[in-house]
Amino acid sequence: MDLEDTLLMMPGPVPVAPKVLRAMSKPMINHRGKEFSAMFDDCTAMLKEIFQTQNDLMIVSGSGTASMEAALGCTIDKDDKVVAIENGKFGERFKDIATRYGQVVPLEFEWGQSVDLELVEEKLSEGAKAVTMVHNETSAGIRNPAEEVGKLAKKYDALFIMDGVTSIGGDDVKVDEWGVDIAVVGSQKCVAAPPGLSMISVSERAFDAMTKENLPYYLDLKAYKKSADKSQTPYTPAVPLFFGLQEALKIVMEEGMEARAKRQATGAAAIRAAMDAMGVEMFPQLNEVSGYSNTVSAMKAPEGVSGNDIKSAMMEKGIIIAGGQNRLSGQIFRIGSMGNVAPKDIMLTIQELELVLKKLGVVNEIGAGTEAAAGVLDTL
Repeated sequence: MDLEDTLLMMPGPVPVAPKVLRAMSKPMINHRGKEFSAMFDDCTAMLKEIFQTQNDLMIVSGSGTASMEAALGCTIDKDDKVVAIENGKFGERFKDIATRYGQVVPLEFEWGQSVDLELVEEKLSEGAKAVTMVHNETSAGIRNPAEEVGKLAKKYDALFIMDGVTSIGGDDVKVDEWGVDIAVVGSQKCVAAPPGLSMISVSERAFDAMTKENLPYYLDLKAYKKSADKSQTPYTPAVPLFFGLQEALKIVMEEGMEARAKRQATGAAAIRAAMDAMGVEMFPQLNEVSGYSNTVSAMKAPEGVSGNDIKSAMMEKGIIIAGGQNRLSGQIFRIGSMGNVAPKDIMLTIQELELVLKKLGVVNEIGAGTEAAAGVLDTL
């Protein structure tokens, strides 16, 4: 099947608007010239609005993982303790990165299980330089309590380092209000730009904590700040990706973050309504401080059916959804509603999913899921 005929309904990369693709085909410019600096400043101003921050903001030519490593590599020294909250694949990644730099205090929950704030406080009360958490754990479709963890970090004088890779630009994320010292986002997720860039906001407090002797070279956030103050990057930027990012951010601004967050949350709610109508169980185990993700939905594979089989069957229909990662392989399947995913994309996905589930013997009749999703989407 031709790639142009496929529909990406996975948790990133997401469909990219044609105008973004066209922007990336512009002729190269001098990355140390005025034109690039103007574009850099434009992107930074829009990103600060999306992050809801007044902190310094840098753009890294590297994926979200690069900025995750920058956050830890610049702040954590070999004797520093890091409370690493894990309830999914990307929390595990944060933990693994932290082990390269400091002393990890792991706080591990079953993937998809809610974070226990009493345990977080218990670990922080024992002393730590930082706490890491994934706000929107894409691998499990769960939204973690960032605001509450931010309060605990402040109470115990720890840096709060947050992966907002799949929430910033798609959800109402209040970086400054929540006390997030370092927040990271990836270009290919909710802001719907091509992969390859990550954006990172850093508080003054976090910069003050960068006291280690040997900071990373390429990922030295002090170097990024020094260059950003001059509307530049310290090393050669991925110029075509900056062209694409600028255009994608303009689309975000035109829609408005309030409307964008509502659209993506409504899309996720429509998917959940469809699953309930079809008797398919959601995967996350929620408590009073967690919630379902507003940008990706994770469902348990129905009894007797592999999530990978559902993914493969959908792919044959030209719709790309995601399966489970690592230990969750085959156990779940996931549908993204982030970026520029429109209600019609969700409706088509649910319609085709119903056909797949009927063929696999999960549902006896089709229509209930589609009707339930339409009822939610009609509220937009």
